[in-house]
Amino acid sequence: MSAPVRVATGDHPLASIIVPCRNERAHIRECLETLLASDYPADRLEILVVDGMSDDGTRDIVAEVARAHPAVRLFDNPRRITPAGINIGIAEARGSVFLLIGAHAGFPPDYVSGLVGWLERSGADGVGGVCETLPGSGSPTARAIALAMAHPFGVGNSWFRIGTREPRAVDTVPFPCYRMELFGRIGLFDEALVRNQDDEFNARVLKHGGRLLLVPGVSSRYYARTRLRDLARMFYQYGLFKPAVIRKTGAVITTRQLVPATFTLTVAGFALLLPWWRGAGPVLAGILGLYCGVAFLVALRSGRRHGFRCVPALVAAFPVMHLSYGIGFLVGLIRLGHLWKGQGTAPDVLPLSR
Repeated sequence: MSAPVRVATGDHPLASIIVPCRNERAHIRECLETLLASDYPADRLEILVVDGMSDDGTRDIVAEVARAHPAVRLFDNPRRITPAGINIGIAEARGSVFLLIGAHAGFPPDYVSGLVGWLERSGADGVGGVCETLPGSGSPTARAIALAMAHPFGVGNSWFRIGTREPRAVDTVPFPCYRMELFGRIGLFDEALVRNQDDEFNARVLKHGGRLLLVPGVSSRYYARTRLRDLARMFYQYGLFKPAVIRKTGAVITTRQLVPATFTLTVAGFALLLPWWRGAGPVLAGILGLYCGVAFLVALRSGRRHGFRCVPALVAAFPVMHLSYGIGFLVGLIRLGHLWKGQGTAPDVLPLSR
């Protein structure tokens, strides 16, 4: 495994950390405290929290932390959507490097220095580390959701979730570090995309000849949803806005984006054929049997390592993720088709949420 790359002492660029959030009372303090505990020089670091008008006490927590730590500043995001919050942060940032951080996450002391070091020495346009997905609570369902979001059967070849031993060129990175001048070259984050705005931005980076690097030795902690219905809502939104990303970028960056929708459409198609074609039943049963069998075997194997109490929820979490994403993707395609014909509106604008 490659060793983390550090910026040489006395050669630290000013780093601007932008944290868009809304109603993150349960996580915002830990997020900020882990960032403030960074081994990056305090006088070369600023943390800009852009809040989407939280009403759960998040703003009070941020204000309290900011009073004790002048590096933390709080800004309003009246639109309450993630890309708007990011763009507000970029406009207010003073640094030459930019880190986009999620409030639902925690970071080790070497996170900032590690990514800035890789950015400076690799020549990449953006770098990110592996994201360790942790349960949002101690319940079996929460543990199952975290396991599903970090397993290849759940997320395919999403390297930042399943890990890497060597630096790897990728299509997207979590909680990334970019050069600030990049925004002058390719523009800001697209505020028409409530979800997947990072995917679209990273696709633009690649389209303009840039390079994104997933690096070993630098990692973050992401706290997953605790309920299956919240997991379903999140993945539905991911799928819903993916066709808009594909349309804007003019390309499918990776085939894993299409797998859930293909699976969902195949299942739905054979189900609709049941009244008219006798062979549809065996084919559908075979597809579902194979899928459920693999899901059960994966869950059982994970249960041996993480406890068998999470097995039933893990068996459920996989189809919740895949079908929710697939349905969202298909709905997004339909709505996008209406837009092309001038007959509809854009996908619903949903507020930034946990």
